[in-house]
This record gives sequence, structure tokens and C-alpha cells, in this order.
Amino acid sequence: MNRQRGGKPQGKRFNKSNSNTNAKPKASKKGSNSGEIRLNKYIANSGICSRREADVHIATGLVSVNGKVITEMGYKVKPDDEVRYDGARVNPEKKAYVLLNKPKGFATTTSEGKGRTVMDLVANATPSRIKPIGRLGRNSKGLLLFTNDKEIEDKFKNSKNGVPRLFHIELDKNLKLEDLKKIQNGFKIEGRLITVEEISYIDGASKKEVGLKIKNTGNTIIRTIFEHFNYDLLSIDCVAIAHLTKKDIPRGHWKHLSIQELQTLQML
Repeated sequence: MNRQRGGKPQGKRFNKSNSNTNAKPKASKKGSNSGEIRLNKYIANSGICSRREADVHIATGLVSVNGKVITEMGYKVKPDDEVRYDGARVNPEKKAYVLLNKPKGFATTTSEGKGRTVMDLVANATPSRIKPIGRLGRNSKGLLLFTNDKEIEDKFKNSKNGVPRLFHIELDKNLKLEDLKKIQNGFKIEGRLITVEEISYIDGASKKEVGLKIKNTGNTIIRTIFEHFNYDLLSIDCVAIAHLTKKDIPRGHWKHLSIQELQTLQML
């Protein structure tokens, strides 16, 4: 698979020193070691959970450092400390943010034995353990974001705010104006209110093609909407995730988010 410019991100390397794992860990003095980081950040960097969730795990006694349970908020650890969560060793890794322009024919899953998957397409993107946020069907295409950052993942899954995604959709027949307005205004299916951010016809195209903006992380809601109004979906293409677009990402290729793109995403 072709890799976008930049290749693998280079993380910092630390020299491990011999340590007495039975020694009682001591709270670090401010400025004593530039390599020390807060325990909650160390855990969050591993991709297990967010910093806030890590604080809860620490407070409830699920985290140990060098064999001693730590419940102190703000406790700092060194890169070569042995940190365990619920008995399992925690290995922090560099945060990674990979944007893929998915082609058809690849399943959005991290499971093995599912044929060709999106993980095959980003296998060389980063040594960090990334996973896709949300789903695109095997025959759907377009943008898919991968990360090991739990806080970014939670932004997408937030039911109140979420992150908008824009889809270019092709139907089997012209979308009636009355149906477009119903979708635009919101409607109910079996008592459940279905709403979208925006829907409109595509300029210069037939009325079979529409743009649809939603904040739902999956694309099953798209099928639910149009099947309710008796339309078949011929094509689903995610053309934008918030401010992120397919510009300079050929189908089947990926890129790492720039610092500016990441900062904008974090502020949503």
C-alpha cells in the first residue's frame, strides 16, 4: 500500500535503567526529571481510556506503579516505570491520527477473518495501535479517521454534540422534494425521531444525488432514512469529516493529520 509523505511518525526513545520493582514509588518533585509525566496521561497515552477515566481507575485502586497501588491524583511516573492497570502491563504509545480515503470492498473492522479490511490499508501508517472511528459499509467509500486517542474518539460518539460528516449519496431514482423536506425537518420511525444536520441536492447533478450531513458515527442511519422513503442506495461516499476533506488523498491512500487539522478537531 502506498504511503503518504511523512512515513511512520518517529516517537522518542528512552534508555531503560535498572530499577528495583519492589521499591516503594515516590511522588516526583517538580522539575526533577523532564521525562516524567502524570500517571493519568501515561495511561491515556496507551489508548485504554481518556485522562478523566484514568483518574477514576486510579482513585478506585486499579492502577499500580512498580508493584504498589497508587491512588494519588497528580502522581508522576518515568517512562521506564512498570505501570499496570487491573493487573495488565500498560505500554504508552505515541498518539496517531490517520485519515484514510476508503475504497469499496473493504470492511470497517479490526477483527481478523473478515476478508479485506480497512486495517490492511493503514497497516504501514504507524506503529501505534490505531482503530477506525465509526463505520463505513464494505461497499461504501470515503473518509475514515483512525486513532488511538480516546478523547478524540469520545468526541465522535458524543450523542449531544458529535462530529459532523458530509456524505455524497446516489439513489436509484430522483429524490422527491417532499421527501427531502421531510428528511430536512425530521421524522419518526417507530416512535424514534430521526434528524440530520443538512440535506440538499447536488449542484449540477440529477436529483438522484444528494448531500447529507449527519453526526452519527455509522452509516446504517443513512440506509434507514432512505429505505423508509422507498429509495435504494447506489453509492455512499463520505467526502468530509468536520473540516477534514479528501483533498490530496487518492482513493485507497491515507495521510497523517497536520498539527493544525488536529488542533481544530480537538476544539470541536
